[in-house]
Amino acid sequence: MKANISRRGFISSSILFSSLALPGILQAQAIASSNHHQVSIMNITRSGSQPSTKGPADWFTGTVRIDPLFPTHEPARTAAASVTFEPGARTAWHTHPLGQSLIVTAGSGWAQQEGGPIEEIHPGDVVWFPAGVRHWHGATPTTNLTHIAIQEALDGKVVDWMEQVSETQYGGTA
Repeated sequence: MKANISRRGFISSSILFSSLALPGILQAQAIASSNHHQVSIMNITRSGSQPSTKGPADWFTGTVRIDPLFPTHEPARTAAASVTFEPGARTAWHTHPLGQSLIVTAGSGWAQQEGGPIEEIHPGDVVWFPAGVRHWHGATPTTNLTHIAIQEALDGKVVDWMEQVSETQYGGTA
């Protein structure tokens, strides 16, 4: 039995699949009144298909590049981006309504929760900031940092941005 599979990951359900044709994967029945019903099975976002953006000056100090990985796909609430900070670059103070995870992939950097010490972070480290906890993160003064930032949306919002981290606050010792 032949199936039409498009690049967007759809299979036309106008073709009948038996449990022998695709055991355990997909069973679909043709709908008598429609030959155009489709079933979504997978979406691949190709590397390089989403443009990088510069981190906005209202949210970052220094040079920051944001590479989107995936947006929120309802009913899921999770979104992620790869963020690269040049030496000395960092986020402004901010919170996340449902928390944030950072996975450090390259370089070294600093992360700080309000009231706590500046912590040095390295590739392979995973940082978790609980919901509503004020924090910042970024590169050290002499090295770049890349991390994957993962956060969930609450009522369509993933972050609340606040004031910039001052040079005095950033100048702390890790």
